[in-house]
Amino acid sequence: MRRLEPAAIGGVMSREVANFRTFWKATTFSSVLEPVVYLLAFGLGLGATVVDRVDGLEYVEFVGTGMVATAVIFSSALPAMFGTFVKHRFQNTYDAILAAPVDVEELVTAEMLFIGLRSGFFGCFPLLVSMIFGLDPSPGMLLVPFFCFFTALGFAAFGIAVAASVAKIDQFNYVTTLVITPLFLVAGTFFPIDGLPQGVQVAANANPLHHLVELVRHASFGFEATDLLRVLGLIVFALVLWRVAVHRMEERLID
Repeated sequence: MRRLEPAAIGGVMSREVANFRTFWKATTFSSVLEPVVYLLAFGLGLGATVVDRVDGLEYVEFVGTGMVATAVIFSSALPAMFGTFVKHRFQNTYDAILAAPVDVEELVTAEMLFIGLRSGFFGCFPLLVSMIFGLDPSPGMLLVPFFCFFTALGFAAFGIAVAASVAKIDQFNYVTTLVITPLFLVAGTFFPIDGLPQGVQVAANANPLHHLVELVRHASFGFEATDLLRVLGLIVFALVLWRVAVHRMEERLID
């Protein structure tokens, strides 16, 4: 592994920013609307008719803080999967980038950083929307974008690695159904994992999204001593997936 060049990474990220400016309105609209829909359906609908409080929280507070993880995974893993595949297979974007003084490691790092920064921003929307429905702001929430950023880095790397591993874009359906949806459902967003079977609880505790959910809730209502370990776990998750993504992309892009 050679030394990463900041200029190369910055150049790739600048290209991503310029490209994002062409569709930012639609992306931002969906990122704002989605948590509103979930909060209305679960937080206010289910919370008003079936569930009152969960783990000492109003259900709208429970769902609102948990929805941050949903915003992060859907604004990181999916764009990384589809974006990487399209840019490599259909647009030949990476061939053009690698013709410049940029290597695969710098390319992957830049893609991850851009997606991570974007997801860190979008991950805040559910909290902002939840405040409209009664969630009280707290100083700890200022750390939420950083938690989202570290988590999004890992899922961006996951998406890049998947895109470099599949032969056809249709195969993303398997990943979405078998990996992303289960991670989303057992993250503790809509219900606590304590009531799940023991085996599922073990799996949920290995789920990075669950640790993001816990960090966001603790940032909103009070941190715990174990939260530093959760942050370190998310950083390790991102670093490991970064190396996997670089390896898979090198195999795909270097003849």
